[in-house]
Amino acid sequence: MNGANEERLVQVFAGNVWQAQLVKGLLDANAVPCMIQDETVGAVISQYAPNIGDVYVIVTEEYEAEALRVIEENTIPDAPPAEE
Repeated sequence: MNGANEERLVQVFAGNVWQAQLVKGLLDANAVPCMIQDETVGAVISQYAPNIGDVYVIVTEEYEAEALRVIEENTIPDAPPAEE
């Protein structure tokens, strides 16, 4: 698969599942195609070790600058406290 049409994926955000979903929504609303990587692993691990198990938002290299601009212009809050 060394075709000329291959696009390189880049990570534009790392955080917990909740934050990654928020960032994906922001990017989707701004017409920036993106994906979440490691969502399932992050959801499972973060319950036991909150500082481990980052979830990543990735885009194609073509959209990297636009994605970073959208993320920079918006404040990404910390995750809400876990319900007990």
